[in-house]
Amino acid sequence: MKMPINRPYFRLGLRIAASTSLIVTGILFLVTILTVPYPLSILIPAIGGAATFISVYIITVRLMVNRIARAVTTLRGFQQKLFDEEKEPATVPRDELDDIYSELLKTSFTIEKEIHRLNRIENYRKEFIGDISHELKTPIFAIQGFIETLLDGALEDETVNREFLRKAMRNVNRLIGLIRNLMDISRLESGDMKPEKQVFLLFDVIQEVIESLQLKAGQEQVSLHFDDLDRNLKVNADRNQIRQVFINLIENAIKYNRAGGSIHIGLKPFIRSDPKVTVYVRDTGIGIEPRDLRRVTERFFRVDKSRSREKGGTGLGLAIVKHILESHDEELTIESKPREGSTFSFTLSNAERVLG
Repeated sequence: MKMPINRPYFRLGLRIAASTSLIVTGILFLVTILTVPYPLSILIPAIGGAATFISVYIITVRLMVNRIARAVTTLRGFQQKLFDEEKEPATVPRDELDDIYSELLKTSFTIEKEIHRLNRIENYRKEFIGDISHELKTPIFAIQGFIETLLDGALEDETVNREFLRKAMRNVNRLIGLIRNLMDISRLESGDMKPEKQVFLLFDVIQEVIESLQLKAGQEQVSLHFDDLDRNLKVNADRNQIRQVFINLIENAIKYNRAGGSIHIGLKPFIRSDPKVTVYVRDTGIGIEPRDLRRVTERFFRVDKSRSREKGGTGLGLAIVKHILESHDEELTIESKPREGSTFSFTLSNAERVLG
């Protein structure tokens, strides 16, 4: 068990050590000038200096003894309270040693925090480089394989070459999507992609997104539903960016859903005077394990890697959602139960309150 430093005793020990050092130095000085034959012109000033030094030292020691006596009295006063956690420890007047000790502690904590921060950044950098290398390598190698197969003779078979060309095209599109998403994240993080806020009907944007994703949802046997959504509700945000938020969230809900599952988009209860409204996208998918909840918005993190690769995801969709909402000063909340589904909620500025 690590014992705490008792600072009064610590200071007392330092002063005793300092006194001992001064005494030894004085004795050595006197022995030196008395045993070594020096000229009077040197010896007399030296003796005078030694006498002055000793006088000053005696006065200093006298003052120090008084302070030590007071410290001992104080120590005795709270000696019985040292191990009593319910009572406040006795106070000892602060001096320069206390200040130095406090500054050293602060510096130590600051350095330790900085080391941890740099370690996290380095680990994140290594993980990011590894992830992006893998994400780029996978479609490139797939395209290379399809082209080599075509060159080896499959090009002459029209049925085979069309299928291989379609597969190569899917991987090209995957690469394009990955690069576009990386550029978007980079622009969001650097502040180059600032939101251009405007007032618009939230229902119109959600309807556009649902219509564009209806076919994809049908192919996966997933149904899309509006919950109680006020068709006249206006919000103040960047229309295109919020549209992208809905696209990413709903695509994610389709990808990680089950056959026969559903997705519901709606608003949490609010009143007209509320400065914010909360929108949600709820699915009946595979859900997210509690240990993964805090990581799902990281770049390239996937709850189910095999499913994501099969569906062609880049692992950047939720990271983009997070950055867009942060640039709007809005909040993203994720609730999930494994094998039951997830709910992604985020806030938007109520335009009626803003305009009012």
